[in-house]
Amino acid sequence: MKFYSAHYRNRTGEPDLVLVKEGFSWPAFVFGIIWALWNRLWVVAVGLIAVEVGLGFALDSVGLGPGVQAFSSIGLALLVGFVASDLKSWSLSTLGGYEDQGVVVAGGLQEAESRFLAERPDLMSEFV
Repeated sequence: MKFYSAHYRNRTGEPDLVLVKEGFSWPAFVFGIIWALWNRLWVVAVGLIAVEVGLGFALDSVGLGPGVQAFSSIGLALLVGFVASDLKSWSLSTLGGYEDQGVVVAGGLQEAESRFLAERPDLMSEFV
């Protein structure tokens, strides 16, 4: 079973539901900034670029070698992989105007959407 956080907004009569899979994100770990851009997380992408560049400059100015810089980049990538769903949820809530509606447990995305709407009949009518 997988956990999904549900985010909902209703702008100008058009309801929108986004389910974000919780847990470690391999694409975010491997691709980082590209993952953020692909998911339209512009502020997150700019933040990742700033942290990566700042970390590189800081380690270089202290005189640490490329090995330490590589390990720090891998550490940052691991961190991004672990907090990717939180970054996506934050971006939806803060910048996208979505409201966090809680967590849904399901076997897949389709089932999670069905379970969420079954538990929220007040929203079901907006999607039919």
